[in-house]
Amino acid sequence: MSKLDSPLGLLTAFLLRVPLIFKTILLHGIRLSPVTGKQDLRTELTVAIIRSLIAFTSSPVGKQQKDSLRDPGIKGPMWVSKVTLPRPEDDVQDAVVKAIEDLKVGDETYNLPGVVPVEAEWTGYRSGVGKNAPQPDISEEAKYEELRKESKEDMVILYLHGGAYFLLDPCTHRPVVTQLSKRTGAAVLSVRYRLAPQNPFPAALIDALVAYLSLVSPPPGSLHDPVPPKKIIIAGDSAGGNLSLVLLQTILTLRRVCPIVRFHGRDVPIELPAGVATSSPWCDVTRSMPSVTHNSIYDYLDPPSQNPEIAYRPLAVPEDDVWPVKPPRVDLYANANALLHPLVSPLAGREELWKGAPPIFIAMGEEGLSDEGLILARKMHRVGVPVTVEQFEGMPHCFGMVMMGSPAGRRFYDGTAQFCRDAVAGKLTADTPTSGNVTYVGYKLQHTHEIPLEKAVPLTDDEVDEMLRKSAQWRVEGEKELEQEWLGKAKL
Repeated sequence: MSKLDSPLGLLTAFLLRVPLIFKTILLHGIRLSPVTGKQDLRTELTVAIIRSLIAFTSSPVGKQQKDSLRDPGIKGPMWVSKVTLPRPEDDVQDAVVKAIEDLKVGDETYNLPGVVPVEAEWTGYRSGVGKNAPQPDISEEAKYEELRKESKEDMVILYLHGGAYFLLDPCTHRPVVTQLSKRTGAAVLSVRYRLAPQNPFPAALIDALVAYLSLVSPPPGSLHDPVPPKKIIIAGDSAGGNLSLVLLQTILTLRRVCPIVRFHGRDVPIELPAGVATSSPWCDVTRSMPSVTHNSIYDYLDPPSQNPEIAYRPLAVPEDDVWPVKPPRVDLYANANALLHPLVSPLAGREELWKGAPPIFIAMGEEGLSDEGLILARKMHRVGVPVTVEQFEGMPHCFGMVMMGSPAGRRFYDGTAQFCRDAVAGKLTADTPTSGNVTYVGYKLQHTHEIPLEKAVPLTDDEVDEMLRKSAQWRVEGEKELEQEWLGKAKL
């Protein structure tokens, strides 16, 4: 990624991809492209170029992470106020541990990461300025006051960014959250949660819960007033969609096992948000479902290997002080024996766990992760959760982020914003019946039709569970072998 920071690097990257660009344009023009009728030229080029950039990424994990965190600066029609949410008592970690232990199904293991201050950004839409307008040189408090003047709704969106749990940052998602603020009139709190592999599960979940409780019960010195839970929408994309769903599952679980948490000297009741809105949520960290392969033609995410000889090996990039870790793990985010915990892979949880959940919105493309999102939505609907699902034909992973100005991108943001407004206004509640269908949005938005969730993925629950179990077991066995190799080297 760093090679793209200089004009020479950009030119080199473009020249290397000229043959790919011409090939894509030619095949598309003569209608011999494998995605003809599913993707327009802009979409096909976007997918091809992103896929090629990812394919050439062989840098150490630490370098990939550092490059992805580079701040592009703040300019244009957005207000950004940077804040640090102070460290609360250890009770927040204790509450998360109670939820993890209550939902355990086996011998899952994890590290206790501790509780830390959490950095975040308040973001809002700034009207009346050009796309290159600089942020005024005023205090963070003054910036917050300005964004609240323009974000006039009493809704707050708690945003959790994507990036496979080890990349990206609130600074990379400012355009995304600004669009949400513009369309909803809400202020957005975008969280800089701790990243793996340095901070594996459940560090990010603890940080997300700290941010949620900070909205409900502001710590001393906060810029914001208390936000009623029914005015909060939790939102996120990809891994941030995963984190949004597992934060909700944590809240649901704590309401049973630990309904009050000590937070900055106050006893704070655990209450549900108005709703959860996700984009291309990563619901299965093992990526075991058939769509990871079947839909790879439309996506820039390569399917993972299903060969057990390869699946359990750590990410094959040059070693650095970040990865691989010691003792070794096969997965960046969690221990192999925890990959099917409901707070790691929500797809693996029992459907009963979602009873009583508030409205949930899931948008996705025809992408690698679509099966897991559709199956999870099926589980939710079966227990009465009002879940709204939209799938866009031929669109890749997180298309709303990578193709923001496209017709599908605009439709995605409009749909998400409408869901947020309806949930906060009480037009959608936990008791609202929904159709149980997927709204399938056709190529170029030319048509839509409804597909029952029960028929959207032709897999039974038993087949899904077996795929998850098999994929996780490969990783458990591989991780044990890696640990033995590591211990053997350590004795030498």
